[in-house]
Amino acid sequence: MTGQPSHISPGTPATGGFRAFADLVTELGTTTKTNDKLDALVNFFSHADDRDRVWVIAIFSGRRPRRVVNSTLLATWCTELNGLPFWLFEESYHTVGDLAETIALLLPNTAGDEGSGHALHHYIGKLKTLEKESEETRKAFVLDSWREMNEAERFVFNKLITGGFRIGVSQKLMVNALAKTVKVEPSVIAHRIGGNWDPSTIRFDELLSEEATGTDWSKPYPFYLAHAIEDDIEKLGEPAGWQVEWKWDGIRGQIIKRNGELFVWSRGEELMTEKFPEYHSLCDLLPDGLAMDGEIIPSIDGKPLPFALLQTRIGRKNVTKKQLQEAPIAFFAYDLLEYEGIDWRTRPLSERRAQLEKILATYQHPTLLLSPVVAVDSWNELAELRQQSREAGAEGFMIKKKDSPYGVGRKRGDWWKWKIDPLTIDAVMIYAQKGAGRRSNLYTDYTFAVRDGDKLISFTKAYSGLTDKEFAQVDAFVKRNSIEKFGPVRTVKPELVFEIAFEGIAASNRHKSGVALRFPRMLRWRHDKTVDEINTLDDLKKMLEMYGK
Repeated sequence: MTGQPSHISPGTPATGGFRAFADLVTELGTTTKTNDKLDALVNFFSHADDRDRVWVIAIFSGRRPRRVVNSTLLATWCTELNGLPFWLFEESYHTVGDLAETIALLLPNTAGDEGSGHALHHYIGKLKTLEKESEETRKAFVLDSWREMNEAERFVFNKLITGGFRIGVSQKLMVNALAKTVKVEPSVIAHRIGGNWDPSTIRFDELLSEEATGTDWSKPYPFYLAHAIEDDIEKLGEPAGWQVEWKWDGIRGQIIKRNGELFVWSRGEELMTEKFPEYHSLCDLLPDGLAMDGEIIPSIDGKPLPFALLQTRIGRKNVTKKQLQEAPIAFFAYDLLEYEGIDWRTRPLSERRAQLEKILATYQHPTLLLSPVVAVDSWNELAELRQQSREAGAEGFMIKKKDSPYGVGRKRGDWWKWKIDPLTIDAVMIYAQKGAGRRSNLYTDYTFAVRDGDKLISFTKAYSGLTDKEFAQVDAFVKRNSIEKFGPVRTVKPELVFEIAFEGIAASNRHKSGVALRFPRMLRWRHDKTVDEINTLDDLKKMLEMYGK
């Protein structure tokens, strides 16, 4: 979990209640062994309260309670309860690097090791009812909860309150644990826990039953994911056994038509039907019992548009007429998961593709497009085409075995992604901030700048890409060479040069540089370069002209 407390030990496993959930979270966050995590989950699902089991599935799959108290209020209440001056709380927070852990450590332990006697669903139920309550009512509940909890429970409780709950458990691991608990195939479990269900009302056995799957018309299928090609592509064998497609830069999604209703799901299991009104007319066009996998992309005349245009519509409750005109959305379909109400995932890709082509040819619609197959005779030919990916509006290629079924999660061997090399630029670090979790005592979050004449212009932040040893070296540099302090941020001497990699570049009015990068990270530390040799703002603007989104 992000912000997993380094000072909190798992303690003795609990028999039930919120203590059991807190101990589960602590154990999951303090081990890197997959089998240990699997055993911990199986043990919890085998012994926990029925309603707590449902909520753990919900929380670990992203259905967290909404944030009901802001960070400032939590910090204020903590200082009031333990009598600390606020400046000391802030110093503690900057040292620990995580709000939930800071509060858990600073509060007096009035409950002892035993902690709370309440269940997980008790606290979540209370949190849900607090959304419309007064600040005084919320404060009373939070303070009472802190008093009755041990340290580990308070940490997890604080994460739930702030909406910052992140756990180092993959969906696949949780599915495998549930499969072992209820003796059902993982692929079946993955499908049953997807969709639009309410953890406040559904029972554990109901959620995992076949009947629930049959009555939830919106339920999507688990997405099949690909591994990146790291070895020589020639090792895949002859191209004739593979289907090659463009890897589009959009939102992975599923369009489902069942029971006279249309549903649009993102890969993150967010129901997005209302966000894209362009798809609404498909409800009257498509037949029932149909589910397609594809990419949600802005498109005009069948050609994909930059991802930056899609970003202008993400998160908006109401889409304006201007946005519909400037960033019209299409669905580039590339796989068939269900047809005439029958699950097609076990059939070979070649059969699924052939049927998909027939469907899209029958129900022609400008918003529903067939993602083309790229025909090549050799891998060398594909390598040359790959260099043209950005011009095609793509990130590279997807390479799939023609006889492969549509699996669950990420499985090595059948599906591969061959992305283009990232764009890069050399920049100097000018600001540093401490990280979170196990890096909460290290400066690992950096801001970078390029030259603009005699000035340095900040243009991006990055916090990944270095080894632990390199992060420790940069941390030591920051502590020796800090110039100014702005809260948790340090201004440092502009000496360390890094090569920054990114997937795309777009114009931005929100940034002083006028640009925004997509997925920036540190590719390497350029010990061989000085600040005088970094790239310029003009270099960034030229890249914007060439590859701008």
